[in-house]
Amino acid sequence: VQLQASGGGLVQAGGSLRLSCAASGGTFSSYIMGWFRQAPGKEREFVGCILWSGGITYYADSVKGRFTISRDNAKNTVFLQMNSLKPEDTAVYYCAATRSGGGRRIYEYDYWGQGTLVTVSS
Repeated sequence: VQLQASGGGLVQAGGSLRLSCAASGGTFSSYIMGWFRQAPGKEREFVGCILWSGGITYYADSVKGRFTISRDNAKNTVFLQMNSLKPEDTAVYYCAATRSGGGRRIYEYDYWGQGTLVTVSS
């Protein structure tokens, strides 16, 4: 499956952005979709994931209550709504797909998008 992330940009602290990840080449509804991010000089980290039907989501503690993941299986797209953004949210954000697993570990994911840069200014 191929993944294309978009929607990144520059935003002031306290602002919002919505990232999208469009999938092609596979049965989208059969994949757990995850979002990860990598800040400069840091390791890639889990942000959140959404299970196949979209009814269950998991989030990292650092974004819980501010970020929301949703998916539209009819449009083969997963979204990451980011509110109350902080400078420490600045990173390249990646979407990823896996057929199985808990959804929170990088190594569980088989397919990755190219990343989209989010910069939050203070």
